Amino acid sequence: MLMLHVFSEMEIWHNQHHRKKMTHWFHRNPLKATAPVSFNFYGVASTPAATKVCNDLRLSRTRLLELFTDSSCNPEIMKNATDLYFSLLQGFILSLDDSSQECKLRYIQNFKWTDTLQGQVPTAQQDAVFELVSMGFNVALWYTKYASRLAGKEDITEDEAKDVHRSLKIAAGIFKHLKESHIPKLITPVEKGRDLEARLIDSYIIQCQAEAQEVTIARAIELKHNPGLIAALAYETANFYQKADQTLSSLDPAYAGKWRKYLNLKTCFYMAYAYCYHGQTLLASDKCGEAIRSLQESEKFFAKAEALCKEYGETKGPGTTAKPSGHLFFRKLGSLIKNTLEKCQRENGFIYFQKVPAEAPQLELKANYGLVEPVPFEFPALNAHWTPETLAAFDLTKRPKDDTAKPKPDEEVKPLKEPDIKPQKDSGCQIS
Repeated sequence: MLMLHVFSEMEIWHNQHHRKKMTHWFHRNPLKATAPVSFNFYGVASTPAATKVCNDLRLSRTRLLELFTDSSCNPEIMKNATDLYFSLLQGFILSLDDSSQECKLRYIQNFKWTDTLQGQVPTAQQDAVFELVSMGFNVALWYTKYASRLAGKEDITEDEAKDVHRSLKIAAGIFKHLKESHIPKLITPVEKGRDLEARLIDSYIIQCQAEAQEVTIARAIELKHNPGLIAALAYETANFYQKADQTLSSLDPAYAGKWRKYLNLKTCFYMAYAYCYHGQTLLASDKCGEAIRSLQESEKFFAKAEALCKEYGETKGPGTTAKPSGHLFFRKLGSLIKNTLEKCQRENGFIYFQKVPAEAPQLELKANYGLVEPVPFEFPALNAHWTPETLAAFDLTKRPKDDTAKPKPDEEVKPLKEPDIKPQKDSGCQIS
């Protein structure tokens, strides 16, 4: 196995503040939509303090939902809004005395959420944990969409590129935390093919890691790092995309088909990258025949990616509509492969006269650094307004016996109107 020179993340992200063009394009599924929640517990919330907590919950939830589709929102604004809402919502979930006893308010309110893949017919659960994980899921999606939007700017500073990288790692961390710590606490089992199911959560986590590594690769190329490092990072990134696709393979193609086309084309795209830069490494080692074969393999994967780009554009289903093969990120690699192969062939014709192997070189590349791990995430602590007195002021015996406010599970929930942000000139990016 080829071991590579170790570069720290700090070396790859050398602090330069010039502007550059990002050439990334990311597929995005729609945000989850939800029914309004009033948190009006007339008669149950028996003191001004209890009523205030309910009002704060309603207002902070409404505000958070508005921010999901506000194109001026940034991570600082989002964090403040999520911390406020989740710290208040925890009062419906956590025991105030740190015991394992369940909070008496956990099942007092019904929540409805749609799925990113399965249209606008929502799932309803009368469970505050369902609200916690569903809203948390949307927060993670927002970070991926923020990263995509930022990457679509025509000129992007180094700090903004780091924000793209960081936001994708934060999203991965949120998805991971939901899967490991909170989704298992749901009373109602997650339906197959729904957002909170392990296959979908895992795919979102892996996709976030892969996309963050795309940003690392672009940075390594810009700083002219060792081609061996770039080849290894590209190979690891292709493997991430392949793993995400395999995780979705048992889902209904009607829902997951478009998403899988994206994961497939990115797998082929980064395999093409890996063979292209591996060819440069071989040429530098005077292995020109093997370099030519590596570049020929790169051409094959690029051609596969090009075909998948067309299929992606023609595939119906949730997600962005785009023609990836026309984007700058795609065109640049095609030119690089062509020029590198022509260089290798010229060198072989004038200097090396080496035979080109029939078999492509095996990529046994491992990048020791530059690989992306999710940023650890925890929900905020319980809001200070939740005191034993406030909790005691909720008298569940005063709940109406005929709960007419309970929503019907089959009602449609209106989708969130996401900002229609189009890429600026020559950015080569498609934004969801």
